[in-house]
Amino acid sequence: MTRFRARAAVFLITATVGCTALAAPALAAQSAAPAKTAAPTRAQAASGWLARQLVNGSHLVTVFDGTTYPAQGETIDALLAFAATKTASGAQTRAIDWLEGSSVLSNYIGAGTESYAGATAKTALAAKFGKVNLIARLGKLLAKSGRYSDHSAYGDYSNAFSQSLAIIALSRHGGVPAKAVTFLLSAECKNGGFPLDFGQKTCVSDPDSTALAAQALLATGHRAAADRGLWWLAYEQNVEKGNGGIIATGGTAPNANTTGLAGEAFAAAGWKVPAAKAATFLRSLQRGCSAPAAQRGALAYDKAGFAASTAVDATAQGILGLAGIPLAKVSGHGSAATAPTLACAS
Repeated sequence: MTRFRARAAVFLITATVGCTALAAPALAAQSAAPAKTAAPTRAQAASGWLARQLVNGSHLVTVFDGTTYPAQGETIDALLAFAATKTASGAQTRAIDWLEGSSVLSNYIGAGTESYAGATAKTALAAKFGKVNLIARLGKLLAKSGRYSDHSAYGDYSNAFSQSLAIIALSRHGGVPAKAVTFLLSAECKNGGFPLDFGQKTCVSDPDSTALAAQALLATGHRAAADRGLWWLAYEQNVEKGNGGIIATGGTAPNANTTGLAGEAFAAAGWKVPAAKAATFLRSLQRGCSAPAAQRGALAYDKAGFAASTAVDATAQGILGLAGIPLAKVSGHGSAATAPTLACAS
């Protein structure tokens, strides 16, 4: 789902690049765990496929109008997927090194007077760099209203993704300003869901935004508000008559990206039945042993089938629902070096 990437939002775990590794849960730079003989889980097989899509084993790219660009946001999504499945520790380390490389980080989070709340929050969830204090940078983007906002000559494109991810990142780094949580709570729609964009005349709940907001509220102890959002998400899931998938705003069919985020939110709250339904739908999109070897383990965006242009995003975010590890707790500690393949007879 390209909406997720375009919103410049979102993900996580903390590793230190260019300085001493943290004692807290870290995403990379860990000793590889001993090899396991058990067959990989479906989530691990998906993660292995994703690792094999990295350019030079370190990052993802996107193509627009015939030109290839580095995809920092997608690379961070992949980092999250690897950590959630405890796989590909080497890829985790290489990706973080790449993110800190010349111009890669500044082109994503902003340079000089440019500073982007969503990208900064997402990167703060993924890694801690020795050269850039991302948590302090987030603090400078907190407005008096409690909203994390862009400082940019191009306008403010911050939204519910930016706010939720900043809250989750800060919950892992010593605490969240109360006014930031209050601002998020104030955005709740009457039906319990959360909108993508703030300050609209009509509050329209968005499944992706609601999933992330619920996790942010759970991470800060606001269970009642999180549950209201999850009840709305569960209703959206039931609209599909039991297939477990959830449709994105403006979509016509359930997809892996939206369902992955929702499934992870359900799991974070301990809602086992809707989380299991989401995982079942996600597994139905996974390419199995009858698929070409180069596709095995990947998740298609939706029931229309595998498409190379959407499979990376779909797999990275679908893994969140398959693994069911909350963003506030996911960690790369103990990740194995391997990038697993789907267990097939031949």
